[in-house]
Amino acid sequence: MSETRTALVTGANKGIGYEIAAGLGALGYRVGVGARDEARRDLAVGKLRAAGVDAFGVPLDVTSDRSVSDAAELMERRAGRLDVLVNNAGVSGETGPGWVQDPTTLDPDLIRTVVETNVIGVVRVTNAVLPLLRRSASPRIVNVSSSVGSLTRQADPGIEIGPVMAAYAPSKSFLNAVTVQYARQLAGTGILINAACPGLVATDFNGFYGSRTPEQGAATAIRLATLPDGGPTGSFFEDDGVVPW
Repeated sequence: MSETRTALVTGANKGIGYEIAAGLGALGYRVGVGARDEARRDLAVGKLRAAGVDAFGVPLDVTSDRSVSDAAELMERRAGRLDVLVNNAGVSGETGPGWVQDPTTLDPDLIRTVVETNVIGVVRVTNAVLPLLRRSASPRIVNVSSSVGSLTRQADPGIEIGPVMAAYAPSKSFLNAVTVQYARQLAGTGILINAACPGLVATDFNGFYGSRTPEQGAATAIRLATLPDGGPTGSFFEDDGVVPW
């Protein structure tokens, strides 16, 4: 079994996921770059290796049981254990003008599509690699969420939180709730699991609308992925501290 710390980042071929992989790699982690698209995955791995990161590609579609199972087997072969899982892969779903998802006209199939990736995909991946995480001395799980999943902020008319996103925002609320359930179940095991809000980051995910860079967006997830033993678990963080549920 390798003594090098190993991380798996889903959706790591670009944007925030890529920067999380790069940041963990810079800290000495061997990083599995999880992504569906082979060409983009290979390009990301090449860039990371050129920067000195010990990176390898992990074919991974979080909506596919078979793909996730194969990815877990690959991690088993490559490292024998997993020290960090960052569930970063996510989708927003189709939007209308102004990047709005109107709840009064929303297609239920769109909700299913978004939840399949943003919530069920996280459960699918986490459970598949949990045996590998249990072999780590200091296992960490980070679920990349969003402040739009904060019911407290969404319900406060005095807080500007962007357009109505009736599929995407509730999927992140759901993800936050799932994070808490994992934390309760894994209490006492040494596995710390938290949700991270990257802030409004300019990537192709949102048409490059945002004031933050992907590197800035990755910072909280990297911090949570490298928490010391006894650190917080079952919480929701951004750069400035705890995000209200």
